[in-house]
Amino acid sequence: MHVVVMGCGRVGSAIARRLEEVGHSVAVIDQDPEAFRRLGPDFAGRQVTGLGFDRQTLLDAGIDSAGAFAAVSSGDNSNIISARVARETFGVQHVVARIYDSKRAEVFERMGIPSVATVPWTVNRLMRELLSVKVSELWREPTGQVLLMRVTVTDVWVGRRLSELEVASGARAAWLVRYGEAQLPTAATVLQDGDQLVVASTDAISQRVHEVVEAGPGGGGHP
Repeated sequence: MHVVVMGCGRVGSAIARRLEEVGHSVAVIDQDPEAFRRLGPDFAGRQVTGLGFDRQTLLDAGIDSAGAFAAVSSGDNSNIISARVARETFGVQHVVARIYDSKRAEVFERMGIPSVATVPWTVNRLMRELLSVKVSELWREPTGQVLLMRVTVTDVWVGRRLSELEVASGARAAWLVRYGEAQLPTAATVLQDGDQLVVASTDAISQRVHEVVEAGPGGGGHP
């Protein structure tokens, strides 16, 4: 997959290198050409100098063929605008933005673009958010151990009881959104195509939640 990263600071450069290490093609955008030094001499991806929300700059970075876009510059406004352009103008499926202002982050979440707080997020968690197809992190309590995750029900779970997903993943469903309306699920709830779940999880089992949602009841193994 081709991934465009906007911002070549400490976080952006680390994400770009990690993405390249796991086999993705990467383009990095930054206003300051000196920032690309953080990528190191072995980085083989594109380095594009310009504004991350400029259409031509994004095209130079290959946004029209990108499967994911990460807006991780130091400016909230730049991250918000560039993420919206990636999603709304170019139709990039997986978009994530780093937002410093928590109030702005809440608004951004309602627009359907996951936002990443500076702390306690790590590059690993941001990578997982960026590359995940069906699971994204919504909120994490201050110690970083318990979190809420948004889960889009995959084909392997359609027609199965929600309780099976809970047992397989170890997570607990907080609420379910079906046809745009939120409801509290019960033990008898059967999952349908298009359902969105919000589940409570611990950091220790969050990777298992990702695996189980994608692979079905046998995915993820046991902690």
